[in-house]
Amino acid sequence: MELNKMQQMMEQAAAMQQVMQQKLRAVQVESSVGGGAVVVRMNGEKVIQSVKIDKDAAADVEMLQDLILAAVNEAARKADAEAKNQLGGMLGNMGVPPGMF
Repeated sequence: MELNKMQQMMEQAAAMQQVMQQKLRAVQVESSVGGGAVVVRMNGEKVIQSVKIDKDAAADVEMLQDLILAAVNEAARKADAEAKNQLGGMLGNMGVPPGMF
């Protein structure tokens, strides 16, 4: 009896994981820095979808590197915040303590 219950719980957890991954893939965030010189688009799984660089920004390589770094980090923060917003309710229903996600 306990084995069946455990198996059901594992199946539910696997299904919930799939739903969460689908929701994360669907999240899209964008970060623009340097007055639009660099724009990074990322999904909720923190996979970069696109990077746009203004041609004038390419003249200063060190500045461009800093802008790319800032845009990627900001996009990652936005992705985390949106993922928490989207999935927070689901995780709360599963008994995951606040702050764990």
